[in-house]
Amino acid sequence: CPAGPGFVSLQVHDNGLGLDLREDRQLFTMFQRLHDHVEGSGIGLYMVKKIAENAGGRVAVESRLGEGSVFTVYLPE
Repeated sequence: CPAGPGFVSLQVHDNGLGLDLREDRQLFTMFQRLHDHVEGSGIGLYMVKKIAENAGGRVAVESRLGEGSVFTVYLPE
């Protein structure tokens, strides 16, 4: 299982603008917004990460500029 033994995974794919993960940006920081031209409060990814970590899991992200992103949430079974 890609999530590893004892874990399940949930993936969310989007075909949006993508993120430049090479820069030292704090993607999961509260109120952090990487695209200012769209609406949002900057707390969504922060909350997802906190919920996953509090449950004993983690969140991973893969992204390509201009192609979109894949967010994977790993949670214990």
